[in-house]
Amino acid sequence: MMKNNNGKKLGLYVHIPFCIRKCNYCDFLSFPGNEAVQGQYVQTLVQEMEGWREKVRSFDVDTVFIGGGTPSILSVSNMDKIFQEIADCFSMPALTEFTIECNPGTVTCEKLGLYYRAGVNRISIGMQSATDGELKKLGRIHTCDEFTRCYEMVRKVGFDNVNIDVMAAIPGQTIQSYEDTLQCVLKSEPEHISSYSLIIEEGTPFYEQYADVPPVDEETDRQMYELTGEVLEKAGYRRYEISNYAKPGKECRHNLKYWQRKQYLGLGLGASSFIEHNRFANTRDLAEYQDRIRNGRHAVCETDHLSERDEKAEFMYLGLRCMQGISVREFYVCFGEELDGCFGEEIRQCVEQGLLVYENDRIYLTKRGIDVSNRVFGLFI
Repeated sequence: MMKNNNGKKLGLYVHIPFCIRKCNYCDFLSFPGNEAVQGQYVQTLVQEMEGWREKVRSFDVDTVFIGGGTPSILSVSNMDKIFQEIADCFSMPALTEFTIECNPGTVTCEKLGLYYRAGVNRISIGMQSATDGELKKLGRIHTCDEFTRCYEMVRKVGFDNVNIDVMAAIPGQTIQSYEDTLQCVLKSEPEHISSYSLIIEEGTPFYEQYADVPPVDEETDRQMYELTGEVLEKAGYRRYEISNYAKPGKECRHNLKYWQRKQYLGLGLGASSFIEHNRFANTRDLAEYQDRIRNGRHAVCETDHLSERDEKAEFMYLGLRCMQGISVREFYVCFGEELDGCFGEEIRQCVEQGLLVYENDRIYLTKRGIDVSNRVFGLFI
């Protein structure tokens, strides 16, 4: 284990692009791949980690997030290689959170046992709906019963920090069936719940069906959105970001890095990073990714050095995603400039329209501001 690096923290994201089949709504970088293809990818990923070992020696990794795709599709042996390489390549004396995403259709007790022994302490399960018909329309590979068995296995192995993903505005979904999903999740008593409205993305099967006429009308979608807050907050979950709710102290520390502009390194196909004022991303082409790493080159194909203006804008529109909003004092510490001198007019405009609250040191979205958050964020870009 490498030495402690005096407070210079780094989040680590590892992308596993494979899935059994692509869901009808999914525009993430994911695709099917047999075990041979998966094994080749893991070997390339291991080589990429080796290439970063010295470059991030001055950082301590305090959060790890393995996402996809479907990370739980990997065999025990392939995932074990990833865990061993992470432990070998990165300094982690202050590791607080280690998350892996799981699909109920690909989880086994053996896999969960490996995760637990490797130090994973947070599991994120993609449930989406408690109605099998809705799951089928989404193209999910699991049933509600399989989710229940998966969740029971997760708890039996010993995980005490679990997130469940749910989705609103699914084709054929009603307010009642969505509330049934929320109530099903609450019976499980997870520590964290993420709720997202279905977005029809170009290039997906749903786009061909619903690009012109959304599967759920705008008013119903809004009612589902409001219902989420009412039901989850009543059950003791605190909303800390637009789409995320947690029991006290169980907020996702890794994802908070994205919204608070903390530094993180992304490894794997298409993974994005933010280190020392630079945003960069790996190639999204699998053959190119493997060729670059095999030949001793880095996989980064896009680099953007942020100007101070870019960073100020990000400070606002990323920070305002969180319910605690942004700190006026922190803005000054970061940029040596008063916030009012940079975005005073935009802030005043939003306060007058009832979209933002300016209270002591903090500025945050109102309930109405959350409803039109993209409009608010746009003012700072």
